[in-house]
Amino acid sequence: MDLDRSLVSGSMALLVLKLLEERDLYGYEMMETLRARSDDTFHLKAGTLYPLLHGLEEKGLVTAYEREAAAGKPRRYYHLTDQGRCALTEKEASWQRYARAMHRVLKGGACCAGA
Repeated sequence: MDLDRSLVSGSMALLVLKLLEERDLYGYEMMETLRARSDDTFHLKAGTLYPLLHGLEEKGLVTAYEREAAAGKPRRYYHLTDQGRCALTEKEASWQRYARAMHRVLKGGACCAGA
Protein backbone atom coordinates (compact mmCIF):
# COMPACT_ATOMS: atom_id res chain seq x y z
CA MET A 1 0.00 0.00 0.00
CA ASP A 2 1.41 3.36 -1.06
CA LEU A 3 1.58 6.29 1.32
CA ASP A 4 -0.97 9.04 0.64
CA ARG A 5 1.02 11.84 -1.00
CA SER A 6 -1.06 14.52 0.71
CA LEU A 7 0.27 13.28 4.06
CA VAL A 8 3.85 13.72 2.88
CA SER A 9 3.74 17.00 0.96
CA GLY A 10 3.39 19.26 3.99
CA SER A 11 6.21 17.49 5.79
CA MET A 12 8.96 17.74 3.19
CA ALA A 13 10.40 21.05 4.39
CA LEU A 14 10.64 19.64 7.92
CA LEU A 15 12.37 16.49 6.68
CA VAL A 16 14.88 18.41 4.54
CA LEU A 17 15.70 20.85 7.35
CA LYS A 18 16.17 17.91 9.72
CA LEU A 19 18.63 16.25 7.35
CA LEU A 20 20.60 19.49 7.05
CA GLU A 21 20.74 19.86 10.82
CA GLU A 22 23.37 17.11 10.90
CA ARG A 23 25.59 18.25 8.04
CA ASP A 24 25.66 19.97 4.69
CA LEU A 25 24.33 17.80 1.87
CA TYR A 26 23.90 17.96 -1.90
CA GLY A 27 20.59 17.15 -3.54
CA TYR A 28 21.07 13.53 -4.56
CA GLU A 29 22.56 12.81 -1.15
CA MET A 30 19.42 14.22 0.50
CA MET A 31 17.16 12.10 -1.67
CA GLU A 32 19.09 8.91 -0.91
CA THR A 33 19.41 9.63 2.83
CA LEU A 34 15.71 10.33 3.14
CA ARG A 35 14.84 7.17 1.24
CA ALA A 36 17.17 5.03 3.35
CA ARG A 37 16.12 6.47 6.71
CA SER A 38 12.45 6.10 5.91
CA ASP A 39 12.78 2.43 4.88
CA ASP A 40 11.89 3.37 1.30
CA THR A 41 8.76 5.29 2.32
CA PHE A 42 9.90 8.72 1.12
CA HIS A 43 11.03 8.85 -2.51
CA LEU A 44 11.75 12.51 -3.08
CA LYS A 45 12.28 13.39 -6.73
CA ALA A 46 14.54 16.14 -8.05
CA GLY A 47 11.50 17.97 -9.44
CA THR A 48 10.16 18.25 -5.90
CA LEU A 49 13.39 18.69 -3.96
CA TYR A 50 15.04 21.52 -5.88
CA PRO A 51 12.05 23.88 -5.90
CA LEU A 52 11.70 23.18 -2.17
CA LEU A 53 15.38 23.98 -1.59
CA HIS A 54 15.11 27.19 -3.63
CA GLY A 55 12.12 28.24 -1.54
CA LEU A 56 14.00 27.51 1.70
CA GLU A 57 16.93 29.49 0.35
CA GLU A 58 14.70 32.46 -0.51
CA LYS A 59 13.35 32.42 3.06
CA GLY A 60 16.90 32.44 4.44
CA LEU A 61 16.56 28.99 6.03
CA VAL A 62 19.34 27.44 3.96
CA THR A 63 22.30 28.70 1.96
CA ALA A 64 23.98 26.97 -0.96
CA TYR A 65 27.58 26.73 -2.09
CA GLU A 66 29.53 24.69 -4.61
CA ARG A 67 32.30 22.22 -3.85
CA GLU A 68 34.41 20.23 -6.26
CA ALA A 69 33.42 16.59 -6.62
CA ALA A 70 35.96 13.79 -6.86
CA ALA A 71 34.87 13.07 -10.42
CA GLY A 72 33.11 15.54 -12.65
CA LYS A 73 31.47 18.89 -12.14
CA PRO A 74 31.10 20.68 -8.79
CA ARG A 75 28.24 19.77 -6.49
CA ARG A 76 25.87 22.27 -4.92
CA TYR A 77 25.71 21.76 -1.17
CA TYR A 78 23.04 23.14 1.14
CA HIS A 79 23.69 24.46 4.64
CA LEU A 80 21.18 25.11 7.43
CA THR A 81 21.30 28.74 8.63
CA ASP A 82 20.63 29.93 12.18
CA GLN A 83 17.22 31.08 10.99
CA GLY A 84 16.72 27.59 9.53
CA ARG A 85 17.54 26.02 12.90
CA CYS A 86 14.88 28.16 14.55
CA ALA A 87 12.36 27.22 11.88
CA LEU A 88 13.26 23.55 12.32
CA THR A 89 12.62 23.76 16.07
CA GLU A 90 9.22 25.35 15.43
CA LYS A 91 8.28 22.84 12.72
CA GLU A 92 9.31 19.89 14.91
CA ALA A 93 7.22 21.17 17.82
CA SER A 94 4.24 21.70 15.52
CA TRP A 95 4.63 18.22 14.05
CA GLN A 96 4.82 16.66 17.54
CA ARG A 97 1.57 18.41 18.57
CA TYR A 98 -0.10 17.22 15.39
CA ALA A 99 1.17 13.63 15.78
CA ARG A 100 0.01 13.45 19.44
CA ALA A 101 -3.44 14.75 18.54
CA MET A 102 -3.74 12.38 15.59
CA HIS A 103 -2.66 9.45 17.77
CA ARG A 104 -5.23 10.34 20.44
CA VAL A 105 -8.02 10.49 17.87
CA LEU A 106 -7.01 7.26 16.11
CA LYS A 107 -6.49 5.38 19.38
CA GLY A 108 -9.79 6.58 20.80
CA GLY A 109 -11.76 5.76 17.67
CA ALA A 110 -11.99 2.02 18.29
CA CYS A 111 -12.69 2.16 22.01
CA CYS A 112 -15.22 4.98 21.92
CA ALA A 113 -17.39 3.99 18.93
CA GLY A 114 -20.42 3.26 21.11
CA ALA A 115 -20.14 6.44 23.18
